[in-house]
Amino acid sequence: MKKLKKNKGILFWITGLSGSGKTQIARKIVKKITKLYGPTIYISGDDIRKIFELKKYKKNDRLSVGIKIVKFCKFITKQNINVIFAVVGLIDKLRALNKKNISNYVEIYIKSDIKKIIQVGKKKIYTKFNKNVVGVDIVPELPRSPDIIIHNKFDKSIKELSDKLLKKISKLYTPKNSNN
Repeated sequence: MKKLKKNKGILFWITGLSGSGKTQIARKIVKKITKLYGPTIYISGDDIRKIFELKKYKKNDRLSVGIKIVKFCKFITKQNINVIFAVVGLIDKLRALNKKNISNYVEIYIKSDIKKIIQVGKKKIYTKFNKNVVGVDIVPELPRSPDIIIHNKFDKSIKELSDKLLKKISKLYTPKNSNN
């Protein structure tokens, strides 16, 4: 099992299809991660798109933006600040860059069935657009060996899913104030 290094920023890369619950779960764990592992910021892919007014969604555009996000996350974690990043990010190259460049990298995959996401109406993207949508016309490159998988079948609350994620994270890393 992977062990994270103490006194280094951690990148919690939360990936999955749009509407899988990534952002809600990420927001729910920020306070606990901060308490256990130190200064932490939360960012979503949507936040980055708004801040930098990024409006292109083709696969190559997504890759280009993703590479910049990886560099940004590396910059922040090198300052001993944890980053919880919720992003579709279903591109193998991005995850490989994270693994290569960020020593404290935790890949978290929120696994959901696209049909179920559409059925529960979590995201209008699937009904409003039919072009440049991951899972529709852009084939997602699903993680082959993420550190953590959380199955969201939409039968549990975000709190239950977040608590499950926090338990799995704690198995990877002993909190800074622990006697272990």
